[in-house]
Order: sequence, then structure tokens, then C-alpha cells
Amino acid sequence: MSQAPAPLPLERTFTYRLHLLHKVSDLETQQRYPGAVGLSLSDGRCLTAIGRFESLSVKDLARYANLNKSQASRAAQALVTQGLVSKRDSQEDGRGVTLALTAAGRKACARAMHLVHERNAEIVGCLTPAEQAQLSALLDRLVAHNQQLALAHGSAAPDGPDGEAATQAL
Repeated sequence: MSQAPAPLPLERTFTYRLHLLHKVSDLETQQRYPGAVGLSLSDGRCLTAIGRFESLSVKDLARYANLNKSQASRAAQALVTQGLVSKRDSQEDGRGVTLALTAAGRKACARAMHLVHERNAEIVGCLTPAEQAQLSALLDRLVAHNQQLALAHGSAAPDGPDGEAATQAL
């Protein structure tokens, strides 16, 4: 009779290593955003989400940028103040607004997306193209699985457009 494998030490668990990768990669990205884009990392993430999914509401921005609604609202207002985003009354919701990039916002978004692609290439640069594709597919599966778990437990599960997992190809 075989025994169950011994539990992994904390530093070998998936959640610990995923969090560590997040912290290490975000620290480098956070340091590069002001020079490359002229924005903080969180404002840059909001700008790229608006650029990718425009025109969108603050609620949608929160979902696509993985923020809560008040964080998304503050970031949107900061981007409006900087002239990178325009805010218009929503046609669908009389109380809401829609966010879209301005001409200056499109230029800043292009710089931010260049940095996103550059950082993605650096982060997975130790992997072969086949390994990158495999990792991307595995991440899609993990996101979908965990969204289903969240729904089963009554939690809100972040998703992307049309209910798709909010993951981006590596």
C-alpha cells in the first residue's frame, strides 16, 4: 500500500511561488513604468485595459484591470485629469460613464503595450516557445478552473470580455 506524498514545504507550494513571481516581476515592471510610459503601474494597467476594451464603464475597468471599483474610479479620474482618457455619460446607464482613450492616451497606451510585451518576453524568456505555449494553455485552464470554484463557492470570479478568462497570450 502506497502512502500519500508528504506535504510540500511552504516555499514549494504553487500559491507561494506564484505570489513570489508576481512580486518579483511587478517590482521590476513598477520601476520601469514611470520612465517608459510616464505613469504608475496601476494607472498604466488601467490605461491598457481602457485601450483594449474601450469604451467601457468604471465597473468594467475594475474587472479588466483586476481592481476594486473605487480603485478603478480613482485611476480613471487620474487618467482623465492627465488628458489620456475621456469620460462621457453612458448611453445605456444614465448614472454611469464610459471611458475612452484620447489621442494622447493612444500614444501613451502604445508605449505601455510595448512595455507589457517587453516584460512578458523577459519574464518567460527562459522558456522555449513550446514551453511558453504550454504555460499559456495551463494558465488558461487554471484560471477557468478557479473561476468555476469561485462561482461554486458564491464568490465573484473575475473574467474577461464575453465571460472569457481574462488571460493574455504569453
